[in-house]
Amino acid sequence: MTVAAPPPSALADTLLARLPEVYGAAADPGRAAQMRAYMKDVAPFLGLTSPVRRELTKAVLDGTPRPDEGDLTAVALRCWALPEREYAYFAIDYLRRHVRHLTSGFLPVARELITTVPWWDTVDHLAAHIVGGLVAADPKLRADMDAWIGDEDLWIARTALLHQLRHKDATDQYRLFAYCLRQSGHPDFFIRKAIGWALREYAKTDPDAVRSFVAAHRDTLAPLSAREALKKVGG
Repeated sequence: MTVAAPPPSALADTLLARLPEVYGAAADPGRAAQMRAYMKDVAPFLGLTSPVRRELTKAVLDGTPRPDEGDLTAVALRCWALPEREYAYFAIDYLRRHVRHLTSGFLPVARELITTVPWWDTVDHLAAHIVGGLVAADPKLRADMDAWIGDEDLWIARTALLHQLRHKDATDQYRLFAYCLRQSGHPDFFIRKAIGWALREYAKTDPDAVRSFVAAHRDTLAPLSAREALKKVGG
């Protein structure tokens, strides 16, 4: 999938001039090969651990102003166009830091990021922190999630399942349970695992509701999903 052309942004110009220089200087080829293998060869890596990357990011961001939505869009799309995975991680961290400055108009950009070189390492953070943040700020986007849960792209469906992970008491229980049932027969591991994860997380807020839901639908839910859902609460 081709990444869309990013909008013009002087801030993105600054960051994308610094980023390859700062990150590239710390590359560890041996670790990069290990990380690439662990991620099933989805993309090349520079070999930066999370603590190292966080320190390098401070240097990249030093002295830069607060971004607006256009800046965030440009940074994300331009990072996604770079081959090494750590640049996508930088973009995700940047979006998370400034998610309150994003509007519902960012959702199509989020969808493009989710479906471009998709794997759980990027998709899950985008789902829980970016898409989830957008929906929390604009409940009208629930209608988009209703469409995403039936999408043929499993990563879009997984995002719909996981977007409420951080919503706690604000979780739309009806939609959570309906989405889990909608995809309960999906053959893919990543969907079945997401169902269990979403239910397990909500069980921290309402364990009785999750236990009752699983009990009522044991014949429908995959064993993996049911097992994951009840991992911390029993039932």
